[in-house]
Amino acid sequence: MATIRVELAERAYDLVIGAGARRTLPQLLARLAPNTVAIVADARVADLHLPALESLIERPCVVLRFPPGEASKSLRVAGELYERLADGGVARDDLVLTFGGGVAGDLGGFVAATWQRGVRFVQTPTSLEAAIDASVGGKTGVNHACGKNLIGSFHQPAGVIIDIDFLATLPQREYVAALAESVKHALIRDASFLNWHEANLEPILRREPSTLEELIARNCEIKARVVEQDEREAGLRMILNFGHTIGHACEHLLNYEWRHGECVALGILAANRIAVRRGVLPGETEQRVRELLAGLGLPTRLPRPLNP
Repeated sequence: MATIRVELAERAYDLVIGAGARRTLPQLLARLAPNTVAIVADARVADLHLPALESLIERPCVVLRFPPGEASKSLRVAGELYERLADGGVARDDLVLTFGGGVAGDLGGFVAATWQRGVRFVQTPTSLEAAIDASVGGKTGVNHACGKNLIGSFHQPAGVIIDIDFLATLPQREYVAALAESVKHALIRDASFLNWHEANLEPILRREPSTLEELIARNCEIKARVVEQDEREAGLRMILNFGHTIGHACEHLLNYEWRHGECVALGILAANRIAVRRGVLPGETEQRVRELLAGLGLPTRLPRPLNP
């Protein structure tokens, strides 16, 4: 099991990563000492795994399920969760625990950030994308008709627990899509990690436990060190958006038929092509990244021409 510390002055917190990591939850709750825990859970994930988590919470607990999918990242669903927090008597010194993938973290974190001007929250991601990207750094938010994540807040978690046992039920397409974020982190900060991906394609795709733990830990380490230097995206942290400008546009133009990571893969390739044309990236590197993404099972071209 790995522990990574995110140092943000008085808001420092730990990410605990590994098989059975959920069993560290009682210790974390004992330190935080909330009277009530409100679990904001993806309904599909709750059906699969909630008993394994809920059994570790030895205090009053309110479960707030929401429908799975990007459509739940909305002010309408956030408003429904506020009503249920009120019904459950959740106060400022209580705790929100998010349980699910990136939508759970973004939505639940946003609700925690805005309920009674901010309550503490803990992330327990159950998707690879959430584990290696969305759960680190404190970005929370919901979507608006004008675009993704336009309404949100920076609200750092009090802790992150990444139990790789929960990833066993993740559909393969969801798992593979998230690997685009891992390639992104390697490209922006750690060339040796890019080599590691190329040398470990088979165990990565098999979800071999020790390989998966290393994959998640190295991604979290990269993102944590960037966030420590630039918590609110005033400069350096913007490198974490590599591949996302064009990737988000592809998501929108494809009507969200493709997964976020699949579109980020295309965004990475588009950014690399621009860099080659501007003479700042060797063509061999562009081809190397294309081959790696393809080897991981990620798309390297659009399914059809897009017309904005």
